[in-house]
Amino acid sequence: MNNQISERRIRNNKKKRCRQLRRHLMITVITLLLTIGISGAFFSIGSRAQAAGDHNISYKYYKSVTVASGETLWNYADQYADSEFYDSHDDYIKEVMNINHMKKDTIIYGQHIILPYYSDVFVE
Repeated sequence: MNNQISERRIRNNKKKRCRQLRRHLMITVITLLLTIGISGAFFSIGSRAQAAGDHNISYKYYKSVTVASGETLWNYADQYADSEFYDSHDDYIKEVMNINHMKKDTIIYGQHIILPYYSDVFVE
């Protein structure tokens, strides 16, 4: 009888140890997969950032001008509206009107307005 109890205890301990080993193995596998997944995500973000750095960086600036005789917003759009940033001269003029709180697109001689423009030169 004592011998049967000992054998049962040994079998139960063996089963318990097998379950513990399986649990440890699963935790190790899950940790490994998570580490690989996070590393892959981290390095893919880094490679995209490097690829994005291959083109020129442009900075947006604002310039205050005094309207000269005969100037129109269209003239300023011809001069400052970069097609990389504006779909049309109308988009540029709308932004100028918004910045200067203008209701109409007419400007007059001597008026001061602020014009946006882009440059690849960084000014501190």
